[in-house]
Amino acid sequence: MEPQPRPREQRLDFEQHQENPPTTDGSSWPPGDYDTLIWEGRAQIMEQSMSFRNLSGQTYRAFIPPFIAGTRYQPSSTAAALAEESAIAIARFDERYGQHLAPFATLLLRSESAASSRIENLTASARSLGEAELGSTNRVNATQVVRNVRTMETALAAAHDLDPSSVLKMHESLMAGTADEDVAGQWRQQQVWIGTSVVSPIGATYIAPAHGRVPELMNDVMAYARRTDVPVVVQAAVAHAQFETIHPFTDGNGRTGRALMHAMLKHRGTASRVTVPVSSGLLANVRGYHEALTAYREGEPDAIITQCAEASFLAIENGTTLAADVSAIAASWQELVLARKDAAVWRVLDLLERQPVVNAVALQDKLGLDYRRAKRAMDELESVGIVVGVDKFKQGRFWRAPAMLDALDAFADRSGRRVKP
Repeated sequence: MEPQPRPREQRLDFEQHQENPPTTDGSSWPPGDYDTLIWEGRAQIMEQSMSFRNLSGQTYRAFIPPFIAGTRYQPSSTAAALAEESAIAIARFDERYGQHLAPFATLLLRSESAASSRIENLTASARSLGEAELGSTNRVNATQVVRNVRTMETALAAAHDLDPSSVLKMHESLMAGTADEDVAGQWRQQQVWIGTSVVSPIGATYIAPAHGRVPELMNDVMAYARRTDVPVVVQAAVAHAQFETIHPFTDGNGRTGRALMHAMLKHRGTASRVTVPVSSGLLANVRGYHEALTAYREGEPDAIITQCAEASFLAIENGTTLAADVSAIAASWQELVLARKDAAVWRVLDLLERQPVVNAVALQDKLGLDYRRAKRAMDELESVGIVVGVDKFKQGRFWRAPAMLDALDAFADRSGRRVKP
């Protein structure tokens, strides 16, 4: 997509937020407000037709979310209990699989990144994703999902900070190498909205805050994200919804915002070893997820708290099935290979558990195997049916482990189904 000229906005009513706005008591949610702005539009588009030109000069109302850093909001007893139950389940899942299934953490991170991308209608098979991680550019969607994997890695690495700069780094990882690379890691400098028109916010379903408000709103939401006196799932859900409401970037907000949730879970120590694939749970009811975000903007945070808690349960159920599949596959591999205990093939098997598609470069970088030793190991694994080798044009030979890829694709298939009513 060609970059568009920045739209111009005239402010009719753009009052400065109070630096320390008052918070409400009890369970009430602080109210939002609106800026009334004049749409002058993108010059090139406005010149295309009279109907577009007629939009110029019309007023629209951009939402101003409340500051939440100091909110004393308490969710309903039902939502609070569900959130606490899900936090306990996440911590148990993290403890169970983080200590004893080390390769599983990598598979979960990759699976969560794929599920988060799928919410944005970016789908890729496990095989395509594995090949894209090795540098193959044949599948555009897979390449974009790999960028989301990098975003997740950046988010988890920055979990100890949780400040606006860490969010910018996440977005930079996501958008690097795309058509929007020029704005990667930068707060947006234009109006954005949700609606059917790409020309104007006039009549849009939701109009995000004016871009001039983004920095202060992001400072506020990240201050909320660093608090330690809010139940962790409540905090992650509210911060995520506030992030999506602010919509601080021109693109990539959903994937960055869901990565932020994982950074928060790690920051609080609830999921410090593995990535609980919450997005795979959200996939079971994407419409409900979007409706919950709308309800949040209307002053009802309970819906997104409930959605995230229920998604966590679905994610844990799905992740537990994947863990069982991975363990069974790894055990079957052990029975098929007959080699010395110090043979390189065992190290290759360990790598395939967390990276089911490899090539000679990966074997050299990850295991230090030269071409001769790598080929000997892969020939042995091919002979017993653990891997299948394919020569890629100008890319050398790729080996894939079909059983592990099938397990990952089955995980993805389950993510799109309603497992619970």
